[in-house]
Amino acid sequence: MDHAQHTRLDVSEYTEAVLTGATVYGPGDETVGTISHTHGTGQGAQVVIDVGGFLGIGAKPVLVPVAQLDLMRDESREVHAVCNWTKDELKSMPEHRD
Repeated sequence: MDHAQHTRLDVSEYTEAVLTGATVYGPGDETVGTISHTHGTGQGAQVVIDVGGFLGIGAKPVLVPVAQLDLMRDESREVHAVCNWTKDELKSMPEHRD
């Protein structure tokens, strides 16, 4: 997927309602996880990414700063994120528990 033409989100859109369910793509444009929920809003927010598993079963939740994601909308207005982590790197992060 070519993200160059996608519209970047404004920091005011870094909210639970906008980000929940967004697919997260890694450096090779592979799907590495899904944003399950957020902590906070705006530039200081953190997101919980569910990594691995199948249909949410067996996924490992990890917490990352929203500032380390490139958040955007595609041509269909679907929100997604691009990060520099591979799926294995995310899986090696500490498990997040709410």
